[in-house]
Amino acid sequence: MSTRASPSGQYGSPKAQRLVSYFRDELEERSGDLYVKGKFIANDVDLSPKEIGALMVQLQESVDDLEIEKWSYTSATTWRVAKTA
Repeated sequence: MSTRASPSGQYGSPKAQRLVSYFRDELEERSGDLYVKGKFIANDVDLSPKEIGALMVQLQESVDDLEIEKWSYTSATTWRVAKTA
């Protein structure tokens, strides 16, 4: 069974699905890429920054319609999230 999920598929857990939905919603409201730190979105997605960091690593290769990458580290990891072309 493949671990790769389709854009409308499951991402392993309700927490991961909640995070992916959050990114999709934010990207719909904005033009361009989204830069986030787990500690700043934790309340929005009802997850701890540690949970967000672990999920981001998992989601990097499993969400076809989003490009997720570590962008920088200054007091916490900054992630860049963008729609794939």
